This record gives sequence, C-alpha cells and structure tokens, in this order.
Amino acid sequence: MLQLIELIDSPAASGERIAEHLRALAPADASIEVEVAEEGALATDFVRVTIPGTDGRSSGGSAPTLGIVGRLGGVGARPELIGMVSDADGAVAALAAAAKLLHMASLGDRLPGDVVVSTHVDPDAPTEPHDPVPFMSSAVDIATMNAMEVSSTMDAIVSIDTTKGNRILNHRGIALSPTVRQGYILRPAPDLVEVVETVTGEPARVLPLAQQDITPYGNGLHHLNSILQPAVATHAPVVGLALTTVTPVAGCATGASHETDIAAAARFALEVAKGFGAGRIAFHDEDEFERMTALYGGNERFQTLGREVVTTP
Repeated sequence: MLQLIELIDSPAASGERIAEHLRALAPADASIEVEVAEEGALATDFVRVTIPGTDGRSSGGSAPTLGIVGRLGGVGARPELIGMVSDADGAVAALAAAAKLLHMASLGDRLPGDVVVSTHVDPDAPTEPHDPVPFMSSAVDIATMNAMEVSSTMDAIVSIDTTKGNRILNHRGIALSPTVRQGYILRPAPDLVEVVETVTGEPARVLPLAQQDITPYGNGLHHLNSILQPAVATHAPVVGLALTTVTPVAGCATGASHETDIAAAARFALEVAKGFGAGRIAFHDEDEFERMTALYGGNERFQTLGREVVTTP
C-alpha cells in the first residue's frame, strides 16, 4: 500500500507505472492491462488486473469470480491542488489488494476463484461543487467508468470508495454498505459484516443507503457518492466498502488519506476474495432474493435513468 501511494502521489502517476510495479510481483499467468479512455481533451488510465484461481473460470473451473473495483474521480486534482487527494483512497486500496494477491500467487498461495481488480489513475482530474463539501469529478463519465471497470465475469463486486464528504456516517475507518442487486437494497450480508469485524477488531459500521444512491448518475437525483454506481451495470450483487471520517472531508482535499484505513479496506477485499472463491462467503441469501423477486417483481428500472416526466402547462 505504501509503495502504491508513492507511485500515485506524483504528477507523473499513470496506469503504466502502476502496471510496471504490479508486473514485477506477478506470476506468469496473471493479466495486467492498461487502457486509456478519452473524453474531449481529458483522459484517464484504466488498470485491470486478473489473478487466476486454482479452480477459476479463466481456466475452465467452476469457482466464482470476485470483482474488486477502486471507485474514484481522480487520484489528483492538479494544477488546482498539489498532491494525492482523499478520493484516491479507493484506487490505492484496490491496487494494494491486487499487489498482495499477485505476490501471494507468485509464492504459490493461490485462491480457488479468479479475482479481477479494476480502477483508474488520473493525477489531474477536475473537481465539482457538492454539498456539504466539493467532489472530485473525472475525465470520463460514469457510464465509461462502469464499462471499463465492471465485467460480466464478476459474480460479485466489492466497490471501494472514499465516502468522507457527508454527515451521514460519522466514524473514522471503514464501513460496509448493504448488498445491492438489480435495483434492490438488501440487508447487510452477515458474512461480510464478520469480515469487517475481523480485519478491524471493532464492531462493523454500516453505511446507510437511500434508493436514489443506487440509481445511475445523470438522472438529476442526489447521490451520496459513486460507491454503488457499479451496481447499475451488473446483475451481480455489489457491496460498497466506504472509507469514512468523523467530519466531512472533501474528496479533493490533500493530506486527508489515512494509511491504516486504506490498509484495512485492502485487507477486507483480500479476505473476501479468499472466502468468496471458496464458497464460504455469500453477499446475500440467494433463496431469499428469489423469493422477494417472485413476490414483488424485478427492480431493474432503478438501474436505468428512468422515465422522463413531462408536465403540461
């Protein structure tokens, strides 16, 4: 994690520099890809890491695949602000989990299932106004992020995101969201709550969600932040792992990252990867989800921009 911060906290931070670092840790069969996405004059580097499992789908096995998404606007806001911004925490945590998984695999400690880690690196992303503190924006829109970071191969997703710019959860550390799937907000997964308590040694904090938080950006509704945006692009269950603070802290603030909290987020993702691929950790009760959809129907409309209400004068 500290090595990745050194690479990211630089005006020269790039996907290729991160990939070079990760390749030095990786076994021969791991995949580390960098792709540049552009929108107008702005661009950002997307990094995707695939760590094959002993019984993973990439080798014809049946173990489920975990997705770990580092969600953010940018790792820096240059030239407006100098240094790594608070919003970078999600990328650092996801990449630290990838680095650890690659190193483990190179030593022979392979997990049963494949793990796919994706995030992006942009040292000069824009900012935007938001209440109660400014947000980091991004060089590309949320649909592009989801297209680049969310894959149909992911059977469940942990979305890690700095979630400090609010007065909803006043706690320094990490917090787990309820599981979100196909427009439904489900109860917090007991297996994941246990992992949070194991890696922190403290009672689990749960991030409250409103219905609009799990709808796509662009519909004119208020969103807590982008932590659950991956849920609009997949049928798989998604949980948000939030890095939180006691007081509101802007995503574009520098000097606001806490290394111990980022490490806890990375360890959470790592421990979930171990248990999910082995079938010991579930993101939700599948039978209960099927029962709920049978009773009340699908909620996929909340994964869309909805219908435009036209008022007549």
